[in-house]
Amino acid sequence: MIRLSQITKTYGSGSVSVPVLRGLDLEIRDGEFVAIMGPSGSGKSTLMNIIGFLDKQTGGTYSLNGEDVKQANEKQLAGLRNKHIGFVFQQFFLLPRLNAQKNVETPLLYAGVSKKERSERALGLLEKVGLKDRTGHLPSELSGGQKQRVAIARALVNHPTVILADEPTGALDSRTGAQIMDLLTELNREGKTVIIVTHEEEIAAWTDRIIVLRDGLIVDDRQVTS
Repeated sequence: MIRLSQITKTYGSGSVSVPVLRGLDLEIRDGEFVAIMGPSGSGKSTLMNIIGFLDKQTGGTYSLNGEDVKQANEKQLAGLRNKHIGFVFQQFFLLPRLNAQKNVETPLLYAGVSKKERSERALGLLEKVGLKDRTGHLPSELSGGQKQRVAIARALVNHPTVILADEPTGALDSRTGAQIMDLLTELNREGKTVIIVTHEEEIAAWTDRIIVLRDGLIVDDRQVTS
């Protein structure tokens, strides 16, 4: 369970301070499939970064599975991030000199996982995302959709409970984007909490719940009817 209470985020200070989140309250239950939407500057990426421990709120409380993380230091936040969160980004962020398998293995290096287990996990996940025959290919040898599948496999390699996807189809054509959303839907059905940041209504329609931000506050929170 993700619970945010009266979350604020302000960048800068004094006369140059810029408030981005303004006392936001939000709960996301385990296993939900959620889209976060809003215009540019609404605070949706900042919210995602706070949920994913990439940034810290200025005020308010954030608890994950009942644990208040407000007092966590950077090392502790990195540990929480590595244990609980898998990230998928619009631009993939694959390491260009590593093949697909090695890219997927990368988070496991920081977790101290053995070479044998790293290989087994990476190969198993690449097969799961339909890339069994691309394990030795460099990112430059993969299509956009294949790169995003590698990124999803990498996001899953530490067995996270939450998948955070920031515009995961933004760099893809509509057909490939639908394939990626199919994959994320399947992961949600397997029990993963999936949170997508998107500006596209057709992408948000894949989810079960749409949260809309404007000026740092939630202005709409609705269930998606099929």
